[in-house]
Amino acid sequence: MLTLGCHLSIAKGFAAAARDARRIGANTFQFFTRNPRGGKAKAIDPADLERFHAECAEAGIERILAHAPYTLNPASSNPQTREFALVTLAEDLARMENTPGQMYNFHPGAHVGQGSERGIELIAEALNQVLRPGQTTTVLLETMAGKGTEVGCTFEELAAIIDRVDLGDRMGVCLDTCHVWDGGYDIAGDLERVLDRFDQVLGIDRLRALHLNDSKNPLGAHKDRHERLGEGFIGIGAFEAVVTHPVLRKLPLYLETPQDSLDGYAAEIALLRSFSQ
Repeated sequence: MLTLGCHLSIAKGFAAAARDARRIGANTFQFFTRNPRGGKAKAIDPADLERFHAECAEAGIERILAHAPYTLNPASSNPQTREFALVTLAEDLARMENTPGQMYNFHPGAHVGQGSERGIELIAEALNQVLRPGQTTTVLLETMAGKGTEVGCTFEELAAIIDRVDLGDRMGVCLDTCHVWDGGYDIAGDLERVLDRFDQVLGIDRLRALHLNDSKNPLGAHKDRHERLGEGFIGIGAFEAVVTHPVLRKLPLYLETPQDSLDGYAAEIALLRSFSQ
């Protein structure tokens, strides 16, 4: 069975998120570790965590994906911004050990005019400060669309970061379909060639999760605007190809499409599951 879910709120607790996932036909979910615009993380409630594990057992949820706040930028030229990134990464990774063996995803950062090479160095430096040998969490770099001075638009930039991380076995990649499309990788016209390139540059074993999003923009636009599946420039055929691909279908898949309610996610989950039957 596909490991398929979407982004869910944990405002009412992890157990409530697991119940929401089960209700919409999901068997995994993604969540923000704190407000996506930054701030302090809510304290973990041990009782809620216990209920969460029980709900996961009922729903068949074995995998969850944490997402760092958007404001996290270890590549910044501002020392205070880099310090926030370091503190947030360290705190989040420590909290992740309450659910061992899971994954933590973040946008690598933006070099804000320093150049991509300097941005890569700063991102790797931050990771080397926060990763610990005993941690069970795998940290994922997300593929980016390349807007502004974002680092991580190309597979080569992601590889350059990972190559500089001492604990490289704790690192992986989350491929966002909208982002790679906007970054110039034609996943609609030639998915196999994109995956071959990923394998050549990073190694396909580094690919640990996917964000499934259509795009409001044409190939190579470098804009990053998500669209519902089949309503954008990527098209529904690409997503059918993903969920039936012998490698990709084994990975956890997360919807981040713009929806008015959880019912929209439920419909997309049902559609994707129908492709793989």
